[in-house]
Amino acid sequence: MKILILHGPNLNLFGRREPHIYGTMTLDEINQRLEALARELKVDLVVFQSNLEGALVDMLHKHIDDAQGAVINPAGLTQYGVSLHDAIKAMPFPVIEVHMSNLAAREEWRHHSIISPAAKGTVQGLGWRSYTCALRAVVEIAREGKA
Repeated sequence: MKILILHGPNLNLFGRREPHIYGTMTLDEINQRLEALARELKVDLVVFQSNLEGALVDMLHKHIDDAQGAVINPAGLTQYGVSLHDAIKAMPFPVIEVHMSNLAAREEWRHHSIISPAAKGTVQGLGWRSYTCALRAVVEIAREGKA
């Protein structure tokens, strides 16, 4: 089973960017935790980060026929990523939206996600654990879909 892990704009700065909000764990450290969990769950990951919306859309398109699920942190595209929203809706597999922080506890303009209506579900506010919770969930959902 192949699961996509997609990280949006500026997430390559985890560990340096606003550590009081996002913590001190780097993106590489988060990816290492995800890879360890993937081995435990017996799934393969395709991990990708881009600061460009089109690159994230292209990655979804590239794996439309060979992935069984995706976890995406749309970051700054959360509120305005229309093409990302549309690409997620086109996927035949479950996509879980993830955020390290609790968007509802942040600035008012962050409260609305254009991505959420396209996603199967959202995990947020748990720091790096948001990613591992989302990975567990998308694998379970994908496996249930095969039954």
